[in-house]
Order: sequence, then structure tokens, then C-alpha cells
Amino acid sequence: MKKICYLVIFFLYAIVKFCLAADTITPVQSIVDGSGTLVSSENIFELGFFSPGKAQYRYLGIWYKTTPDVIVWVANRDNPLTDSYGESKVIIWSSNSSSSRVGKNLVAQLLDSGNLVLREVNTMNSQHYLWQSFDYPTDTHLPGLKLGWDFITGLERYLTSWKSADDPSTGDFTYRISINGLPQQVLALGSIIKFRSGVWNGVRFSDNFRLVTLTDKGLDFTYCFNENESYYMSEPLVKSAFITRLTLNQYSGLDWKIVVEKTVKLGSANRLQELSQGGITVLKPIFRCENRFNSNNIVYSRPYDPFDNYGYCGANAICRINGDPICDCLERFTPRSKQKWDVLNLSKGCRRKTPLTYKKGDGFIELKGVKLPDLLDFRLDKNMSLKECELACLKDCSCSAYANSDSKGGGSGCLMWFGDLIDVRDFCNAPLD
Repeated sequence: MKKICYLVIFFLYAIVKFCLAADTITPVQSIVDGSGTLVSSENIFELGFFSPGKAQYRYLGIWYKTTPDVIVWVANRDNPLTDSYGESKVIIWSSNSSSSRVGKNLVAQLLDSGNLVLREVNTMNSQHYLWQSFDYPTDTHLPGLKLGWDFITGLERYLTSWKSADDPSTGDFTYRISINGLPQQVLALGSIIKFRSGVWNGVRFSDNFRLVTLTDKGLDFTYCFNENESYYMSEPLVKSAFITRLTLNQYSGLDWKIVVEKTVKLGSANRLQELSQGGITVLKPIFRCENRFNSNNIVYSRPYDPFDNYGYCGANAICRINGDPICDCLERFTPRSKQKWDVLNLSKGCRRKTPLTYKKGDGFIELKGVKLPDLLDFRLDKNMSLKECELACLKDCSCSAYANSDSKGGGSGCLMWFGDLIDVRDFCNAPLD
């Protein structure tokens, strides 16, 4: 006899049971492997049991209703069912809700956003969800999902790749918001950084000017960094016009795909409006272009090019994608190993031609339109002016560079780097200093 597999929403220790397709289930209903699923109200997402690729194991997950091979969330990724036979009833996963609120008349609902939520039957307010799958993403970032930190609860939402196309268990790649000093997006393979976005400058991450490509196609990006939260998320400007997802693949990095479900008249110009209030920045395209994409169209990826790879040109060097050579030592620096540098072995990077002394008349060379160095050895003071920052850096012989920590309103705050400067590159037409 086939094993009956139950989706469990674990708050009042209730086994969730359901047998017919709908978007909501109660504690007296069940999902049975092979004969029942949840389907969101507008038939966008579906939840049920599946086996990816050639895998024999069974998993509970969420996928697009029209493309069931595109899995966006897996409940039991590290605890699969090993077979579909036998007579036992098994609990394969629970929400393990940490909410301090005790709910009554609970239901689980699959929303059209792809979010599986646990709520009280008469409560639709997202602030009152007892649990939601968007707080525990796997390898996919969907619109409306906050990627980052909730400092009040200590919850971190981040992406982790699959092991392989046939194995959704926790893989080696992660994509998360680093909150060391100033926020930045970091893609890592284990403990090795493969890519970083550059630090948050009060308006955007260094490389997020590239997201104009996506906002031109009808996406809002919201960034919130304050004492309570540190996150970013995307949302489609035209409801039900776009299906988008950011996927952390198991091979190399991030792919952002967009599918247009219907023709949308969108203007002809490319212009971006920035609205900043209360620690939240929303990037809104005022005019957008009409486009169509298929499900395999990657419109944005990270690393964006080979030179996005972390520290590509080595320490104290800058990557200029239109330069000749592409990798060059920063001014007043020279290759640590000229022989290796000449054969494009850049791992040794560059060193200063003369040691720092900061005697009278010394100063700094300004770099514009670059990704700021990684925050390895740094000092942050949000109350200092840029001039005060310069003077403080001049007084410390180990200070290598300085910049405003916030570029809004003409700039404020002080960020100083000490030691080697790692992962600097220029961006064509990037509005950054």
C-alpha cells in the first residue's frame, strides 16, 4: 500500500490533512502524495510532492503551476522520503513556528506570491502570520520575499543552492546580506567569497545601477536598512504581468529570469526615480519599454562578467573592463611580482612603490565610478564629515583610503580602509564615488 505523506504545520502540533486542490487547508485536512495538492487562487503556484530529475526520493515543494519542473521552495530538502511504499504515516516536515502568539482556528494558505503562510482563519494581515515560507527560502528569491535580516527576532533570510539538479538538499553556494559595517550582498562558495555587490552607500549597492535593466522591464526594488531590519526585495510594477525569480544555481552564481505573461504597454524612455524615506529606498522606473521574454531568458546574472569575480585583479589593483590592460595597479602602486603579473597571474596583486609616511603635502587620489573595496580592515563613523574623514586618515599611517559612508544629500559619514584594498573595479556610467 502506498505510504500516506502528510504536510505538517507545526504550531498546535496539528497534522494538516487535505485531499482536493485548493489554496487553503485546515488542521483536519491532508495532502496525500499522488492524489492532492494546494493551488494558489489564481493558479500561479502549486504545492505538493515531487521527485526532481532522476531522483527516487520524494520532496514537498512549491512550483509554478504551468511549469511544474521549476521548483521555487522545498520544505524537506535535507530530509527526503526514501520511497513511496508501506503503510506508515510519516511527518516529513514542520514549520517549527517560533511565534510567541498562540493562534486559534489555524489555516495554511498558498498565496499567489508563492508564499506558504500559517494564519488564523479570519486574519489576512501579513503582520499577523504565525509562520511563512518566505522566512525560510531555499535557492529562489521571489518577488515580495525580504532577503536579509530581522534584527528584532534574529532571523536571517538567505539563499542556498541545491546540491545538484537531482538533489535539492543544502548545497555549497550561499547568497546573503552581509551586515559587517555597511550592508552588502555576498555570493560565497562555502567560506570563499565569489562575488560581492559592494557596500550600501545610502542609495544603492555599488553594482545595482545594473538593475536599471530590470526596472526598465517593470520591477520595483525596495531596500531597507535600519536598526530593525536589513533587507531588499523586488516586486512587479504591473500585477500579474510578470513572473520573475532570482535563482542561486549549484554551479556558479545567480540568474534572474523574467517571463511576461501578457503584453503590457509601457512607454519608451528609460528613466529612474529614487524615493528615499525612513531608511527605505524604492527604485521606480517612470517610463519602461515593452518586452517579451521566455522562461529561459536570463536578464541579469551575478557574477555579471568574469571581472565581477571577487578580487579578480588582486590586492591594491583595479579592474577596468574597457582598459588595456584590464587589470592595473592603483596609482603609486606596482606589481608585487612583475614576472607573474606579465603572464596574467594576478594573485599577488600590487604593493606601494614607497611606504606611507603622510608628511606635509601628501594627499589622496580620487577615484570615481568604482566599487568600493571590501570591508576587511576598516573604521566607520557615521557622524564625521568627508573633510574630517580625510584628516583622520592622514593622521594614521596605516589608513589606505577613505570615502563617505552615505552618499545621500551630498554625502555624510566616514568610511576608512586600512591595509590592502581588495576587489576594486570600475563601472562604466556608474554614478558612484
